Amino acid sequence: MRALARLRDPLIAGVALLALPAVLGALGLGMTSAVEVVVFAIACLGLNVLVGHTGLVSFGHGAWFGLAAYAAGILHREVMPGSFFMPLLAAVAFVGLVALAFGALVLRRRGVYFSLLTLALSAMLYAVAFRWTEVTGGEDGLGGILRPKLLGLDLDDATTFYAVVAAIGFAVVYLLARFHASPIGTVLVAIRENEQRARFIGYATYRYKLIAFVVSASLTGLAGVLLLFTHRMTSAEVISVVFSGELLAMVVIGGMRSFLGPALGAFFFVIFRDLLSQVTENWLLWFGLLFVGFVVFSPTGLVGVAGRILRLVRPPAPVAAAMSARRGGARSAAFLRRDGWSDGPVLVVRGAVKRFGGLYAVDRVDLEVANTSLHALIGPNGAGKTTLFNIVSGLHAPDSGRVLLDGEEVQGLPPEQLARKGIGRSFQITNLFPSLSVAENVRLAVQARSAYAYDPWRPADAIAEIIAETEQVLETAGLAGIEDAEAGSLSYGGQRLLDLALALATRPRVLLLDEPLAGLAAAERERVSALIRAIAADLPVLLVEHDIDRVFRLADRVTVMNEGRVLAEGSAEEVRASPRVQEVYIGAGHAALAAACIAPRAPGKPLLELEAVSVFYSKSRILSGVGFEVREREIVALLGRNGAGKSTALKSIIGIAPLREGRIVLDGVTISGLPPADIARAGIAYVPQGRGLFAGMSVKENLELGRLWRSEGPGIRWDEQRVLAQFPRLRERWTTPADYLSGGEQQMAAVARALIGNTRLLLLDEPFEGLAPSVVEELFSVFDRLREEIAIVIVDHHLDLALALADRVVVLERGELAYSGEARDLAHDLELRRKVLWL
Repeated sequence: MRALARLRDPLIAGVALLALPAVLGALGLGMTSAVEVVVFAIACLGLNVLVGHTGLVSFGHGAWFGLAAYAAGILHREVMPGSFFMPLLAAVAFVGLVALAFGALVLRRRGVYFSLLTLALSAMLYAVAFRWTEVTGGEDGLGGILRPKLLGLDLDDATTFYAVVAAIGFAVVYLLARFHASPIGTVLVAIRENEQRARFIGYATYRYKLIAFVVSASLTGLAGVLLLFTHRMTSAEVISVVFSGELLAMVVIGGMRSFLGPALGAFFFVIFRDLLSQVTENWLLWFGLLFVGFVVFSPTGLVGVAGRILRLVRPPAPVAAAMSARRGGARSAAFLRRDGWSDGPVLVVRGAVKRFGGLYAVDRVDLEVANTSLHALIGPNGAGKTTLFNIVSGLHAPDSGRVLLDGEEVQGLPPEQLARKGIGRSFQITNLFPSLSVAENVRLAVQARSAYAYDPWRPADAIAEIIAETEQVLETAGLAGIEDAEAGSLSYGGQRLLDLALALATRPRVLLLDEPLAGLAAAERERVSALIRAIAADLPVLLVEHDIDRVFRLADRVTVMNEGRVLAEGSAEEVRASPRVQEVYIGAGHAALAAACIAPRAPGKPLLELEAVSVFYSKSRILSGVGFEVREREIVALLGRNGAGKSTALKSIIGIAPLREGRIVLDGVTISGLPPADIARAGIAYVPQGRGLFAGMSVKENLELGRLWRSEGPGIRWDEQRVLAQFPRLRERWTTPADYLSGGEQQMAAVARALIGNTRLLLLDEPFEGLAPSVVEELFSVFDRLREEIAIVIVDHHLDLALALADRVVVLERGELAYSGEARDLAHDLELRRKVLWL
């Protein structure tokens, strides 16, 4: 079946090439227009290797089109008269070599800088072609091109020439389809999705981008040569920025995320040009307006329009949320063990220093991780733990100090080299390839260390050993059953598991896990904790985690950092007993907070009501008929397993996730269907998971933006002084950029930004996630004080904390309401808790 699926696009292209002359003839267009469609389709498919598949936008691809045309024209006239294929092959090879040299320079820049450099190349070559009259013919162009006979075929015959060009076009489609399905092609998509993660699983992304650049330029050059023989001449016009823009417009209009979409865009362009130019000489103006329309209203192009029409005619059947199909839990990780490993320290850090400006994020840190052990690295937010991870894994080079892996110095090496040497890591904020499936994510990580990593021909999903190991990793991480789910559609907990699976799939010598339990439900925490402990029996694990009680149960050895330095190190018992560690980091602990259940308040009048709310993501039903209410001055805890729909419920309230059915009422007024900005101005404030601060802007500027359009309307008015009274630590960070704050300070700033202005309902999505125990205590106290003035809906996987804080509980299971009642009942009745929460 997969082999037939891979032939689908070439078969479609073959049928289209056979039908094209007849279709254009019916529209009154000749064989030359049919040839131009094929030529532009080849050029656009080549350009799309960069734009749609690799995520690199070139504004100057006409340079390769024209350069190849001039090279072939000169060779045909001066060196190879009467030849068709030899000038064509020589010109494509020449363009490939020039693209290799130029790409080696410009691919060191990213984003707009890369695009501007390609634009500069096009402008420069256009000036040369226009003014170097002796070689290029200047403004008159390079003529005198003859179509020779080819294997007895007269290429001067329009139908014969079309057949030859169509055959070349079909060969390009087939070869490109194989290329995109190969390991190299899948890596290019991974680079488009998340280049940083591609490097951390072992891909030298610069090399892959250079391959894509050369292939793209060569194919575009091939199209330029074919157009040379079509018109029997070429000119500087095809090198111009205008023509480059036309090629890019064809790609976008056709659909750059579809393999054949750019070819469809070329077909549309030729028809639009040839028919509309008969009506007005300003046809390019109308084409430009149409291009803008597609960018604004249909970014997926004509292919996307067809898809939407098809969904209207035949709506997809609703399916359950992705995580609901998962089978079983985590499995053994024994397959990770390798023979011949030494028993000494595997990872050694000596005197590591890292400064950011005048701030010492890591200051003379020493660390040793023994073989087959679980070494925990803990400390307050901002202590330098993640920075140390970044030094070890290659994201940052240390200013001084050494990092040794099995005795070999590895500090300063890039992430892809460190991944191949055996350092695998997960990330504090999930770092995936979001538009790829779960299986494709893991397969990419497995493929990175295989002998097929640079294979341009073999289908990536047909390499038996890679597929077998991918399935093994999926089973190990507890992701079996959801292999085909899109990574971005998973719940946050599901994405956490996938992030861990990517690290395992690199077959690391040492595994670095940065808060792997954050965002996981209680039952999932138990399963993943058991998996981590099992992994540590086979290879060393360095773990950063704020679930302090679980850390002390799991870890063989614990290192505590504070303000960039090592504060304490020893066994779990020794570190737990340290007075200094208790003062700086542990505080009273979660257990003490959970034991201090807040006395229930008298409920106020209903403030928010959800009535039979249903929400879909694409065809997946996330919420189904959910209904509950929130009263004034009460805290409602929204609980459930990963993927139950809790975060989606908050997003539906604030208007980010549109309702398919039902309605949401705020103080008697229906707000469902309103834009999120209007709902925020109505008095609902939202703190998303991950905080969502504006990086680079100070705490003051973040709060000013939060208040800007929420200074009037219903709700309690929160000004700066009132907010800072709740978070006095933010006064000291008032002018500090948000991305320079510790995790705890960022969470405080996010809550403060949500409060400021007029607020009467606060939505909190995982507010305790990834925070040190002392910061959790501080936020817990703040939320308890806030209930005196506003209502709060909280989603958090720290079950005991949520139950201690809440007045009432709403439990979701697979998108449906499973339980609603008093929080104290679930807090004290363990049998009820097992029944309702499966715990």
